[in-house]
Amino acid sequence: MAHDLEQRVRIRARGLCEYCQLPQATYRLPFQIDHIIARQHGGKTQLGNLALACPRCNRNKGPNLVGIDKKTREIAKLYHPRRDRWADHFRWHGPRLRGLTPTGRATIRVLAINDALAVALRRELILEGVFPPRT
Repeated sequence: MAHDLEQRVRIRARGLCEYCQLPQATYRLPFQIDHIIARQHGGKTQLGNLALACPRCNRNKGPNLVGIDKKTREIAKLYHPRRDRWADHFRWHGPRLRGLTPTGRATIRVLAINDALAVALRRELILEGVFPPRT
């Protein structure tokens, strides 16, 4: 991937994982550039299909496009950072992310956004006053 394209993705995301909102500054490893629609599904390496993702979100998302909404037990599209508005699908409840829609709930589940380590890290960041980010 071209360096300038990667930089544009990082700048647009303001240093936050576009899925869980974890700030890059609080993470030891560099955040990764995610193909929202994976290349194996025809996704292109272009700005409109790229998102900044922490390693945990990127690893768990993989090439997935959908998940199962625990509430409806139906297939739901995963959150698409270029097409969807984050606040329409998610809300913070302390260190835990709550899904407001089937898309939000399926995304939280597939990306394991509320796994125990992530919740513990966010709890510490809240105590330090650096989370959730001010948008």
